[in-house]
Amino acid sequence: MGTFNKTARAVCIALVASTVCGGASAAERKLTLLLSSPDLALPFSVHIVSKMKAEAERLGGIEVVVSDGQRSSPKQSADIEAAVAKGVDGIVISPNDSAALAPAIQEAIGAGIPIVTVDRRIDGVDSILAHVGADNIKGGEVQGNLILKLFPNGARVMNLQGQPGTSAAIDRNKGLHNALDGKPAYKFVFEDTASFDRAKALTMTESALSGAETPPDVIAAANDDMALGAIEALRGRELIGKVAVVGFDALPEALGQVRAGTLTGTIEQSPGAQGSKAVDLLVDFLRTGTKPAQAVTLLTPLAITRDTLSDAERLGELR
Repeated sequence: MGTFNKTARAVCIALVASTVCGGASAAERKLTLLLSSPDLALPFSVHIVSKMKAEAERLGGIEVVVSDGQRSSPKQSADIEAAVAKGVDGIVISPNDSAALAPAIQEAIGAGIPIVTVDRRIDGVDSILAHVGADNIKGGEVQGNLILKLFPNGARVMNLQGQPGTSAAIDRNKGLHNALDGKPAYKFVFEDTASFDRAKALTMTESALSGAETPPDVIAAANDDMALGAIEALRGRELIGKVAVVGFDALPEALGQVRAGTLTGTIEQSPGAQGSKAVDLLVDFLRTGTKPAQAVTLLTPLAITRDTLSDAERLGELR
């Protein structure tokens, strides 16, 4: 479809439900999709992409192009622009920054390429075909409610926030505060961003612990990588088991730490289900012209502790 202009793409998509496009029936139509990740150094992102690729293979007749934004909005924008020039049929993207990626995504839509966002939403762009993700505000509230359950009499909380500008970081932080704000017995004694990065979280936690008269009761981290970094800092001060740590994402490594009792809990948001659903919606639209019944699909996160490990999506990856 590299020679198709916007009008030709629109006509093709409109016709596929009842006729042919480029000589192939709707069900047989070959597609090329860009799967754009914000950072394939993140295990969470790798898992989503792997599930999207698996779903594309299951559906059949789909060539996937995977791009790594490398946590750089200019890099991810350039990947989208290159995909538009190549003439991909559709794009599934988890944006590095909810605002910075808007111009490139708008350009792709203007070229007639349907877009589905996954995990992270995009701001300020009309005509996104669909968004599939977890309700990260509810996820933050689930994290906060777990802290309420663990510490019914109150707690001093260290909050390791995610990458600035990402919808996941913004919403998870908002949800955590929704759960704990207004309750005098629960006090945020430290808050800063470690940008979803394990090494940064390790350094930040070490610094915060060295500057505090007493350690916090619990560390809430906006992803598991930061939670695991915080655990290393606690280990260096012989505070394992004395400070609770709650992560977010339910990565296999984190689940192993939950099973061992080192990580108190994590939040499951079913990333594989998100990725598969995003591909399904995009391919269905491209092959049948059917728009999603709802523009936004949000899965409800849940808390994973030693008592609820069986609810984790990736439990089967533990050895």
